[in-house]
Amino acid sequence: MSSQIKDEEVAAQEEIWKFILGFTPTAVVKCAIELGIPDILENRESPMTLADLASELKCSESSLYRIMRFLIHYKVFQEKPASETSVGYSQTPLSRLLTRNGNNSMAELVLLESNPIMLAPWHKLSGWVLGNEDSPFEATHGNDLWGFVAANPGHSKLFNDATACDARAGVRAVVEGCPEVFQGVRTLVDVGGGDGTTLRLIVEACPWIKGINFDLPHVVSVAPACVGVEHVGGSMFDHVPKADAVYLMKILHAWADEDCVAILRKCREAIPQDTGKVIVVDAVVGREDDHEFKGVGLMLDMVMMAHTSKGKQRTTKEWSNVFHEAGFTRYTIKHIRAYQSLIVVYP
Repeated sequence: MSSQIKDEEVAAQEEIWKFILGFTPTAVVKCAIELGIPDILENRESPMTLADLASELKCSESSLYRIMRFLIHYKVFQEKPASETSVGYSQTPLSRLLTRNGNNSMAELVLLESNPIMLAPWHKLSGWVLGNEDSPFEATHGNDLWGFVAANPGHSKLFNDATACDARAGVRAVVEGCPEVFQGVRTLVDVGGGDGTTLRLIVEACPWIKGINFDLPHVVSVAPACVGVEHVGGSMFDHVPKADAVYLMKILHAWADEDCVAILRKCREAIPQDTGKVIVVDAVVGREDDHEFKGVGLMLDMVMMAHTSKGKQRTTKEWSNVFHEAGFTRYTIKHIRAYQSLIVVYP
C-alpha cells in the first residue's frame, strides 16, 4: 500500500473521529456556561489562576483543569501570565459571546440547541427520511415544536431567550449593513417577534418607527414592556396587523412553501400596495459571495429537518418561487455580515 493511500486513510479516519466526537465541544461549552466561567472571567481585570477559579466555583481543581485544558485547545479561553510565577485564564472574543448577560451573548442559543429536548429528535432523522415516521420532533415528543413550546412554559422561555440572542446579532448586521431599509417606515410589524427584542433594537436605532410585536398570545403575554413597541397577540395565518412594512426574521425557514405563501399573502394584505414592503431576514443557500458564514445555511437546513415538519433553508430560486406565488412582483437580496441575508419584497 502506497504512502499516499495511507495518508488518505489517516486523513479519512481523522474526519470520522471529528464526526463521532463532534458534539463534545458543544457539550463542554455548555458546561462552561452552566458553571458561569465566562461571566466570572469577564468580571476580572487580570487572568485568573486555576486555584482562584476553582475556589470561586467551589469545585475540584483537577476536574476544572481538564475542562479548561480542553476549551483552551479549542481557543474558547486563553492562558496568560497571572504573575511572574503563575499562569491564569482569560477571555477571548469567542468566550465573551458565552457570557449570560452580555449585549452580544449567544449563550442561550448554545443552551437551547444542546438541550436534550432539541437533541433527541436527531435520532429519528433516518426514519423520517425513509418516510416511516412523522417529523423527527413530533415522533420524539408527540407534538410539533410549536405545540410543544406552547404547552411547556420552561422550554418556551428557553426558546424565546435563544431567539432573542440570534436577533441581537441579526438586527445589528441589518442596521449596520443596510440602514436605508428602514427609511420612510413609520410603522413596522415584526411577525413572530418573540419577546420583542428585535423591534426594541430596531426602534432604538430608528426612533421614528412605531413597532408592533406580533406573535402567538402565549408568547406576547410574557413579553417585557418596550418603549415604542406594542405587543399584539394572534396568528400570522389569520391576519397580520397593518403597518408600512412587515419584518420577518427567521420565520419562513421553519415552514413549508405553501405555508410561506399563506403567511406572505397575509403580510401583503397588511402593507400599502404602493409603498409597502416585506423585509425578510433569512439564510440564502448557495450564496456566491465569499462570506464568513459558509456552510451555516446548510447546517441550519439539517436543523430544520430535525426540528420542524417541513421547514427548510432556501436557495435564491426557491425564495423567488415563494415570493411570486404569494403575489409579490419583485424583490432584492443584499448579503450582510451574518449567516442571514436581507431580502426586501415588494407588492
